[in-house]
Amino acid sequence: FSVGYSAVALNHVIDFKEKKQEIVKPVSPSELFPSLPIVQGTSKRIKVLTRLTLVVSDPSHCNLLRSTSANIRLYDIIAVFPKTEKLFHIACTTLDVDLVCINVTEKLPFYFRRPPVNMAIDRGIYFELLYTPAIKDSTMRRYTISNAISLMQICKGKNIVISSAAERPLELRGPYDVANLGLLFGLSESEAKAAVSTNCRAAMLHGETRKSACGVVYTVKKPRKVEEEETTLPACKKAKTQA
Repeated sequence: FSVGYSAVALNHVIDFKEKKQEIVKPVSPSELFPSLPIVQGTSKRIKVLTRLTLVVSDPSHCNLLRSTSANIRLYDIIAVFPKTEKLFHIACTTLDVDLVCINVTEKLPFYFRRPPVNMAIDRGIYFELLYTPAIKDSTMRRYTISNAISLMQICKGKNIVISSAAERPLELRGPYDVANLGLLFGLSESEAKAAVSTNCRAAMLHGETRKSACGVVYTVKKPRKVEEEETTLPACKKAKTQA
């Protein structure tokens, strides 16, 4: 919040490779923070979201997402981290998720293909790239840039979200610094800015749509012009104002 973000997501990771795990209820922000801090430069309090990330290495792991678990619906954002090409295809085409995580710590074992990527974009799913590994280690920086550029060649910069996955405050960077990192990932200036702003909000709204099982509508009141106000005034009031 001191670096310019108005919302953060608390990530709960389930890795089936380690052991069989069950989806638990998300931790309420009120249990972690007595009072939410104020966003720098505003009077609003920071928004804290809950996120569930499933690391899947076998098709059977996806059954948990297809189940009607009540705890899954409690999370604001659902992400999946596919380890194989087949699972990446499943995540893009059939799974009801908001984010598909891209591996940035090692060389990808498969190549991105246009059909599943385009289908994910059409379904409103976003691809997540992490920047923290790129600032911690030179080897992972090379993998991050290489894997990101491979994705950009297919998705053309669409539906990209850049996040931190930071575990310590020193690993965080401000949104403008992250947008500059996006240029190294093959994004244009406008695409890099969207990857840390509008795309993140769109992914959050996609999660709200998924939770409500229908749709979310946001209305904005459009201010009326002076001419419009004058035309809507009664004749008697018009005469008084003109006099």
